[in-house]
Amino acid sequence: MLKGSHRLGRIEHGRYGDQTGADPERTGQAMRVWELVYGEMNPGDALFFHSNTLHRSDQNKSPHPRWSLLCCYNTKHNNPYKASHHPFYEPLVKVSESAIKEAGLKLFSEGAQFWDPAKDKTVGANAK
Repeated sequence: MLKGSHRLGRIEHGRYGDQTGADPERTGQAMRVWELVYGEMNPGDALFFHSNTLHRSDQNKSPHPRWSLLCCYNTKHNNPYKASHHPFYEPLVKVSESAIKEAGLKLFSEGAQFWDPAKDKTVGANAK
């Protein structure tokens, strides 16, 4: 991560090769100013940082899969103005503490489908 880079504000993101990410020209300049900090973590660790912090993840060269959970929060007064892959506001319903144990690994064993940016027309992945 580039320490303090969140102070730059939001940097335009787009498709660069096969990746979606921040503008390489801007990030290259930011790397000249902001300190590069590595966040080496152990299994089960969590890392929280500002949504505008410039960050990346190097290739996982271990034999173990790496999973990420990206949680983004938005005020209910800032609903998307048109349909896209971003959900519209829905009130959260509190469930019992036992709900996680009851759900177990069902989500992954039932053939869950995940969002594929290459198939999503709202992120510009299919733009030529």
